[in-house]
Amino acid sequence: MEWSINDIVRTAGITSRTLRHYHAIGLLEPSRVASNGYRYYDEACLVRLQRILLLRDLGLGLTDIGGVIAGQSDAATALRSHLALLESERDRIGRQIRSVRTTLTNVEQGRPIVAKEALDGFDHTQYKDEVIEKWGRDAYEQGDRWWRGLSEGEKEAFKQEQLDIATAFAQAHADGEAPDGERAQAITARHYAWVSGGSRGRRVSAEHFAGLGQLYVDDPRFTANYDQHGGGTAAFIRDAMAVYAETELS
Repeated sequence: MEWSINDIVRTAGITSRTLRHYHAIGLLEPSRVASNGYRYYDEACLVRLQRILLLRDLGLGLTDIGGVIAGQSDAATALRSHLALLESERDRIGRQIRSVRTTLTNVEQGRPIVAKEALDGFDHTQYKDEVIEKWGRDAYEQGDRWWRGLSEGEKEAFKQEQLDIATAFAQAHADGEAPDGERAQAITARHYAWVSGGSRGRRVSAEHFAGLGQLYVDDPRFTANYDQHGGGTAAFIRDAMAVYAETELS
């Protein structure tokens, strides 16, 4: 069987532009292109598209998705691994839902809140393997020790500062400020101090700071987090961080 590009768009809920982009970068080629330019997709294409969408929903960028798929030529094996990841994520979200529901009930009924119940499913160690892969085991272990060494108040203050900075960036972007302007650079200085705090106070190099800004755009998890404050915020922050790295850190 074959499906037209319009069939895929209606069924998968993605745009024809996305499909054409996947074709252009070699991520998903149609099974054939008709003389009128229409793209058609067979069953093998559908399986590959499912794998792409699964990995995208798990937060991988398109380059990483291509690498994963290229390294898993056996579709059944690949799907088993994706299924395991999805089931793990489902279980984690299920624990968070139960945790929030229990906390809400306790608050409404005036009962004491149990920390173990309130924090179940909110474990930063879920990213352990990813951090080790990107930055090494030492980086993970040092960061883990630093985080565990903070008091609950310090942890909340650290998270609140990140939220306040993101909101300030979004407002500056919405107000039409330039990334290299005084206001944006002042916010970026706060962000640099926050990042340095998360690095146990060590000076973060210009290269690493600018690279972190680029990650905010390249990694859809970061992009979604910042753009929830206003579309284009992640790119605005990246540009502001690049300017700060060049003018203040180089």
